[in-house]
Amino acid sequence: MPPRLPPLSALRLFEAAGRHQSFKRAAAELHLTPSAVSHGIVGLEQSLGVALFTRSPQGLTLTPEGVDYLAYVTEAFSLLLTGTRRLPTPDTSRAIAITCAPTLASRWLLPRLDMFMRRMPGVDITVDTSRRQVGFPTDGFDFAIRLSRAPVASDTWHRLFGERFVPVCSPAYFAMHTREDGAIDLRKATRIHVSSASEDWQVWAEGAGIDDFDTRGGLSFDSIQLAFEAAMAGLGVVIGRRPLVDEYLANGILVPAHDVTTQSQGAYWLISAPDIEPHPECVAFRDWVIDQASTHQGE
Repeated sequence: MPPRLPPLSALRLFEAAGRHQSFKRAAAELHLTPSAVSHGIVGLEQSLGVALFTRSPQGLTLTPEGVDYLAYVTEAFSLLLTGTRRLPTPDTSRAIAITCAPTLASRWLLPRLDMFMRRMPGVDITVDTSRRQVGFPTDGFDFAIRLSRAPVASDTWHRLFGERFVPVCSPAYFAMHTREDGAIDLRKATRIHVSSASEDWQVWAEGAGIDDFDTRGGLSFDSIQLAFEAAMAGLGVVIGRRPLVDEYLANGILVPAHDVTTQSQGAYWLISAPDIEPHPECVAFRDWVIDQASTHQGE
């Protein structure tokens, strides 16, 4: 006889406890007591005949078997979530789930999102800004907006726009470091880097035709937004990525530190899940984002 599947409730306890590496945090998420979670996990381990967790005074850790099992349980719950989300509601609409690079979400998508919500009232929207690679359909997303150098030959990939690079800094930093000719010597300036970006100072220098420019050294941050904020705080010069930096430039919060703007090699792409066509709200969102990107490039 095939093995019996464990109860779904026990698997839910295991998934939460494994994700948090804590019975207490899993209990808080599931609105249970830590004792109830612990007893449920013990029952699951006994039914499987495998220890899933190692308990010690230092805390809770997954056993190798627990790590392996958690991957399958997590994927199974993701598939269940995806299937449930795909079911139509009484008004035939459902939520739209988007994963988007964090700075693009805050600087470009969110300021425009109200227009779509007014166009499609009643449609719930979830925005995720994690940087992980997305797997359709198991991750439960309808759309991903990602920066990519290489175009993908697929009808689910739509190019939105590229980035343009220009060094920027705060007005105070510019005033303090301006030479007599009215420019900043970027060789002597504190350069602010984005460690997570594949294109940064080196790409700008090459595009600007500057050969004798050492792009190393300075300050480094793991996100574009933090790098922008460091520049706004007067800590140095950062590569401004247009359109992400456009509002700061328009408001005078940041100013160009050089008169050369270069084009990035990559571009932002809207990637759609392969099964959105039966869902009019998803099709409407896809078309709206593409239209917004086209309008932005026109401007």
